[in-house]
Formats: sequence, C-alpha cells, structure tokens
Amino acid sequence: MTTNNLSGKNIVIIGGTAGIGLATAVAASELGANVWAAGRTQAHIDKAKELSAGSFEVRQADTHNADDLHAIFKEAGTIDHLVSAAIGGERTLKPFVEQTEDEFKAAYGKLWGYAKVVREGVSYVKENGSITLVSGSPARKITPNTSALSCVGGSVENMVRCLAVELAPIRVNVVSPGTIDTAMFDHLGDEKEERLRAMTSGHLIKRGGTAGEVAEGLIFAMNNNFVTGTTVDVDGGRILS
Repeated sequence: MTTNNLSGKNIVIIGGTAGIGLATAVAASELGANVWAAGRTQAHIDKAKELSAGSFEVRQADTHNADDLHAIFKEAGTIDHLVSAAIGGERTLKPFVEQTEDEFKAAYGKLWGYAKVVREGVSYVKENGSITLVSGSPARKITPNTSALSCVGGSVENMVRCLAVELAPIRVNVVSPGTIDTAMFDHLGDEKEERLRAMTSGHLIKRGGTAGEVAEGLIFAMNNNFVTGTTVDVDGGRILS
C-alpha cells in the first residue's frame, strides 16, 4: 500500500524550474505539499510560473550563492524535504586525455553546488525530514568520453552515503536517472527522437525516460521514512545493459 506522507509538508527544490526538478515540484504539489521551486535562469523561472498557475512558489536562486539559498530557506521556514536537482557545473564530453584540467574541474561544479545546498540548508531541515540529490547513471555505467560526468556522479553518490551517516536521523538519498528526454536534448531539433532511440537501443527499456518518471523516484525517496543512504535508479535498466 502506498501512503502519501507529503500532504502539508514544506518542500524546497533547488533546480526546480526545469526538467526533473520542475516535474518533482508539480508532483509534490499535486500530493498536497507546500513547494518552493528555485532556479537560476529567468526563462525557466517564467515557464515554471506559468506551469504552476500559483500551485507552488517559484523563486530565483543559484545553487552556488549562499544568500540566494538562505532567502528561500527562510521563506519556507522549517523544511520537511530539501531536494537539489541543479546541474551546477559544465559537462565536457570527450576523452579524458583531451580534456584540460579546467574542463575536468568544471564538471565538479555540480558537487560543490550540492555541498553548498546541504551545508546552508541542513539547519532548516526537520529531524525527521530528508535531503535528496540527483546523480546519473554514468556514475556506474562507464562509457567513453564521459569520465568527468562519471567521476562527479560517483562523488555525489558517495557523498550521499557519508551524509546519511553524519546527518542521521535526517534521511539522505540520491536518485540516479538514465537517458531522460528533457530540454538538454532540444538542441538536436528534428533529430532528437532518432538520437534518443539510438542512445537507448541497447537498454533494457528501449526509450528515453521522462522527467515525470524520475520525479516519481524523488517522491519515493521523500515519502518513504525507512530509506536512507540509498541510490534510487530510474534508468530503464541502463546500468545493466
């Protein structure tokens, strides 16, 4: 039996104005939660406000800016569930030996952003609350040209296990998506569907996932009070293929 433990809860989602974060904001608000979704890009903020139609709060915040984060945390007051789905870094997809040191380091902006969200936000989170981050299947499914992405994802997942131990009884988990049909593929234009089919042809589920399907993983991590230090895979079987 599925129990909805989110009704009336305060949920803050950093990186909540686009893609997986926005889908999570919509899903949580539909379950009766009080949601604050924060993003950095004005175009995403505008679209999120239009989509929310007042059903959840939309704010501007940069995952690397402590003042931005504290402003939204203070507005929410006591936080039941803190989520960060912000990318926070640059993705360099090419062979490791061809990357510059700066290119490799830039990917770690995601890890540093998550670390700042946790450090600045944990004092607002209830003792029986949770923190949920987002990594990605490259953390454990190694393919050529993804060394930076893989290393960062692995670091995020290991940090979550460390935080689950250090911050208990606050629960800390991470959701790991596979190949997801989000705006990051929109630059492919008319080739988008064909490229996604090619990218997922060897997966157990041969299609790209949806942001809503990943959001269900985040809702599970928030909703289940007996889950902590766990990586929730929502990847269509990618890491097994």
